Amino acid sequence: MSEIFEQIRRLIEGGEVRISDHGYDELAADGLFVRDILPSVAEAAVVEEYPNYPKGPCVLLLQKGRKGEPIHVVWGIPKGRSSPAVLVTAYRPDLTRWEVDFLRRKK
Repeated sequence: MSEIFEQIRRLIEGGEVRISDHGYDELAADGLFVRDILPSVAEAAVVEEYPNYPKGPCVLLLQKGRKGEPIHVVWGIPKGRSSPAVLVTAYRPDLTRWEVDFLRRKK
């Protein structure tokens, strides 16, 4: 299991969450709501990790929406800090760019 994911999961469970401005914009663009994303973090699958991202470590997760639909969510932790978990972006993955499991990019 990913250390970044585990830290983010613990922060979310503890209510230490922030949504970036970009995150809010992307949620709205895809008709997604934070209340639909937060509960599915515990069952999320790690798609990609970005431990050396310049703004702080991040992880791309495959989560499920309220109706079980796939949602990709990038969560991060600000560089040099241990909290909060920041929702960087969230979107409905496009099958033209992702394999049917939404865990691997098409080549």
